[in-house]
Amino acid sequence: MYKYETHLHTSPVSRCAGVGVEDNLKFYKKMGYDGVFITNHFIDGHINIDEKSNYKAAIDYYFSDYEKGLELSKDIGIKVFHGAEISYKGTDFLVYGLDKEWYLSHPEILEMTKREELEFMIENGAFIVQAHPFREAGYIDHIRLFPRSVHGVEVINACRTEFENKMADIYAQNYGLLKIAGSDNHIGSQKKLLAGICCEEPIIDEKDFIEKVKLGKTKNFTQENTF
Repeated sequence: MYKYETHLHTSPVSRCAGVGVEDNLKFYKKMGYDGVFITNHFIDGHINIDEKSNYKAAIDYYFSDYEKGLELSKDIGIKVFHGAEISYKGTDFLVYGLDKEWYLSHPEILEMTKREELEFMIENGAFIVQAHPFREAGYIDHIRLFPRSVHGVEVINACRTEFENKMADIYAQNYGLLKIAGSDNHIGSQKKLLAGICCEEPIIDEKDFIEKVKLGKTKNFTQENTF
């Protein structure tokens, strides 16, 4: 089976991440993963820049860790894919299938409500998963769910509690949403529990990933860190 990380944050782009791209890729390679999706916080969230008014510069910076990952991927021997984590007051969504040119062409997404943005992205080919939908924290005012504006739910998040993940699974099951697993890794090799998706055939690109998930060709898994 081919194994993939679907939810990974890297430094310096994600302000809350503590490990750079190269160290993350080497770690996941040693852990037997065949690829990772770098899903750093988008410019509506915990991106590591203070000045966001220059949209093009912000997008260039946002994609810099992913582009570095592409450069390193062949030498390290692991595939690198792009994803984004967009945010609204502690409610987060993983977006797959949109490239840099698309984001550069659509600065208007920052002016949309989150529901409008999600639906616009889907209309343009994105595959969207609500991340850790039942996460509870002091900075989150209340739990928000968008069942009609996403394709799937992160039902296993290796940073959340068993209860929160169970609630996410119940939610996905009852709304008929696709189920995804990911580590939400911010600390590289220090992460004790990992998660992700696996499949019998390798994932070629983001579109292939989306198709495999929609066709039920992927399975969720968790894995202890033995590194």
